[in-house]
Amino acid sequence: MSDSEFSDKKILQSWHSNAAPWIRAIDGATIASRKMVTDGAIVAAVLDHQPGSVLDVGCGEGWLSRALAASGAEVLGIDGVPELIEAARRRAGPGERYRQLSYDALAAGELRQQFDLLACNFSLIGQVSVAKLFAAAPALLRPGGHLVVQTLHPLTACGDREYRDGWRPGSWDGFSEDFSDPAPWYFRTLESWLELYRANGLEVVRLREPLHPQTGRPASLILSGRAT
Repeated sequence: MSDSEFSDKKILQSWHSNAAPWIRAIDGATIASRKMVTDGAIVAAVLDHQPGSVLDVGCGEGWLSRALAASGAEVLGIDGVPELIEAARRRAGPGERYRQLSYDALAAGELRQQFDLLACNFSLIGQVSVAKLFAAAPALLRPGGHLVVQTLHPLTACGDREYRDGWRPGSWDGFSEDFSDPAPWYFRTLESWLELYRANGLEVVRLREPLHPQTGRPASLILSGRAT
């Protein structure tokens, strides 16, 4: 197993450990940036494409799937953590389905259907797993379908480190003391994100930089790529 594959595995292990506090944090709306900026930003970015069907990749406890289903889309949410999928199923309403499925299994073609849109909301933090997902995306999308990714903005996420791709140590700063074992995450420059789309035959048609209302700095980066 390579170092990158090991780090990708550590990400999943961390989410297994932190599923319960994450569910509580989402239910209690305790993450200020989500409440003020990023939740609304990803919903708007997805609905701009008016998708009839959506695959919510890394759906967690399902809040985004629920929001999109409430707007009329048929949504399948997938996640590799059983506790999160169970929580999503308990909350599910019309137009929502959930399935426990790893990114590796998704990339290997285990899900044999296509969608109008793939939504990845802060769920692409690995290296090898993300590359595999992008490579699989065209086969999962209907012609003209879109891959929409919301991620940490490289400008603000880089901090004082060199602006180049690479693994960074994880942190739960700003979260409750219930969280533990922070996962490493793979930093990508803006150029690297754009190259992931281009190399996999996806044309970037929209780039958004939602601003935090208090700091005036980018709260996230949202990219929309179309299958060509």
